[in-house]
Amino acid sequence: MNAPFRILFVCHGNICRSPMAEFVMRDLARKRGMGHALLTASAATHDDEIGSPVHPGTRPVLADVGISCDGKTARRLRRADAGERDLFVGMDAANLRDMRRQLGREAAERCVKLLEFAGSDRDVADPWYTGDFETTYDDVVAGCTGILAWLEADARVRASCS
Repeated sequence: MNAPFRILFVCHGNICRSPMAEFVMRDLARKRGMGHALLTASAATHDDEIGSPVHPGTRPVLADVGISCDGKTARRLRRADAGERDLFVGMDAANLRDMRRQLGREAAERCVKLLEFAGSDRDVADPWYTGDFETTYDDVVAGCTGILAWLEADARVRASCS
């Protein structure tokens, strides 16, 4: 069996959008029989919330669809992540800029915005500011579904699912 495809979701603080994407992707992959073929995690581009649990606005949105994020605490993106992940998925343009700077040239081409996988160049709005966790959830599902479709077409991931 091939090694799992390793995705790191990234946002500013790692308490709202990126952990939501981490756990939504795990759930979607599991439901498609691809759970063993993916390894997902999330991180922050800034230190503001390091060690904090998932935001209280994110937890109930995930719980409503049967997804637990228990035990997750915010962690900082590290340069070492560049060699440990296959894909880096940011939530907005500022995240992408920070990710590329923090990860270095080695990972720059593997940094993409989540909604690119849903056919949009839009940012995922930060519910820390908007208070709209449901819209963020909808965007995250659309982006993660797009990533799964992209991965299902990838020979490496297909082989891992066999």
